[in-house]
Amino acid sequence: MPKLKLTYFDFHGGRGEPARLALSIAGIPFEDDRVPGPDWPRRKPSTPFGSLPVLEVDGAIVTQSNGINRYVGKLADLYPSDPWQAALCDEAMEAVEDITSEVSATFSLPEDQKKAQRQALADGPITFFLTRLQQRLEAGGGQYFAGGRLSVADLKVFVWIRHLRSGKLDYIPADLPDRVAAKLVAHFERVKNHPGMKAYYAKHGIAE
Repeated sequence: MPKLKLTYFDFHGGRGEPARLALSIAGIPFEDDRVPGPDWPRRKPSTPFGSLPVLEVDGAIVTQSNGINRYVGKLADLYPSDPWQAALCDEAMEAVEDITSEVSATFSLPEDQKKAQRQALADGPITFFLTRLQQRLEAGGGQYFAGGRLSVADLKVFVWIRHLRSGKLDYIPADLPDRVAAKLVAHFERVKNHPGMKAYYAKHGIAE
């Protein structure tokens, strides 16, 4: 097994969390390098694209969250070997990445603009992606997004739904997933109750 170091911000969520979860579920040792917010400006120039997460593998580094998810997913047996199922896994991850980018673009806006844009996102794109991801889940059997079992796609969707339901996104109703995509919320609960997930959050003292 290669020596792994995963660098991401010091909070539980975001683009680096699915890789943390995958490695932890599989019991794969890795250095969990958590960057406090105040340290980020100093460390940003040393990253290839000025962003996190960054994965170091035996001294070599790779970036971009879904590329990292695929790599660690293969190490952790959480990425499909079948090409079609792998494509379905990628589809779900890229869909979450698309809508996450739209929400992320609102963080630096003035408060009045942020409110207007987030309300528009909640009524439009977020609802659209919730319902369409639910449809894709149902098309694959209703339990998991690819291969009929847990994969990094499920972890990425889980992290997104967890964030939406946390109430931390001002002007986006925390109950939106429950109202428009009940089967996606049931998937969230299924993933949350995986023994590896429960062990990870218990280890970090987080009630789920």
